[in-house]
Amino acid sequence: MAGKRRFGRIRQLPSGRYQVRYLGPDGVDRPTPETFRTKTEAEKWLVDKEAEINRDDWINPDAGAVSLEQFAEEWLRDHPKMRASTRARSVGLLRLHIVPYLGGKPIGEIKPADIRRWYKQINDGGLGSASVARAYSLLRAIFNTARKDEVIRRNPCQIDGAALYKWKERPVLTISEIYTLIDRMPDRYKALVLLGTFTGLRWGELVGLRRRNIDVVACTVTVESIVVEVDNGRILLDQKPKSDAGLRTVAFPSQIGPALAGHLAAFVDAAPDSYVFTSPLGGVLRRANFRRLWLDALKDAGVPQIRFHDLRHTGATIAAQTGATLKELMQRIGHSTLNAALGYQHASQGRDHVIAAALDKMISKERARQAKANKAKKKPPESGSSA
Repeated sequence: MAGKRRFGRIRQLPSGRYQVRYLGPDGVDRPTPETFRTKTEAEKWLVDKEAEINRDDWINPDAGAVSLEQFAEEWLRDHPKMRASTRARSVGLLRLHIVPYLGGKPIGEIKPADIRRWYKQINDGGLGSASVARAYSLLRAIFNTARKDEVIRRNPCQIDGAALYKWKERPVLTISEIYTLIDRMPDRYKALVLLGTFTGLRWGELVGLRRRNIDVVACTVTVESIVVEVDNGRILLDQKPKSDAGLRTVAFPSQIGPALAGHLAAFVDAAPDSYVFTSPLGGVLRRANFRRLWLDALKDAGVPQIRFHDLRHTGATIAAQTGATLKELMQRIGHSTLNAALGYQHASQGRDHVIAAALDKMISKERARQAKANKAKKKPPESGSSA
């Protein structure tokens, strides 16, 4: 007669299949989630489960019973320091592109095959490449937390390259085109376009600037906080940039100093904490309100139809043409990458002024050429000699 089993119990059901029960590390007696065709298969399952417990690799199956939607809600609550714009985007991705497909499934039962089917569905559904990559990155982050919390054993998001998105090359304006565009902008926003181009500041950084952040003598602008506009139109003031690289002081070409000084005198209150770029009523400048003016100016100027954010790309490209190094460009436009975190150092402030000075020369040369061309157009043609 066979002796009593050291771990677990096996019994044959009336159907002829075998059921297994075992005592987990938490003291709960559990059945296996499935039955087995043969006793040998049941015994093998018990051996594997015992080894799993002995190496402290056991996952409580009850933890994985929570739905992905519920776990994602808890995941968002457990990240209180997430930037408001990132949170709003994550909520939208979950609501529109993740929960409708996977939200009701127990998180412990979602397999790599389920992720592949979901990924194909959102791609086939016409979702943009950038949004697909963001949705996949978000889902992978949620499952990473579930794995660290020992809710699941491994992350089912295993599609190579799914989180990567290759941005399309954006158009770059010439200095001449930038000034043509500025000429078509309302006076209140000419300095906004100038500063956005020749410092590479983001929209939220520009709109968040206070009078004290601009030094027209030293020709510097300092980013110490930003304004965030979330999807529901709510404005969040005095937010911190998403990385420390965003907190920076950038030198601007001295040639745009008079335009900035004129803007401060005409449109900004004298208090040091007054916002530099505001609506005509003095409120926070919103993207939607500015967009109409921006599109009209682009059309009138006859330049490529770029986004305001593309001024940042234009400015970085022009700065690169001065000979700025990669590290200097990263510091100037506030980029933070893994490599930067591991070893990149901030560019020196003196070198940043060298870049700004080189920009000055480029602006002078282009403006002189443009002025000469305009003068030639206005010059009356010489009268022919009489016969």
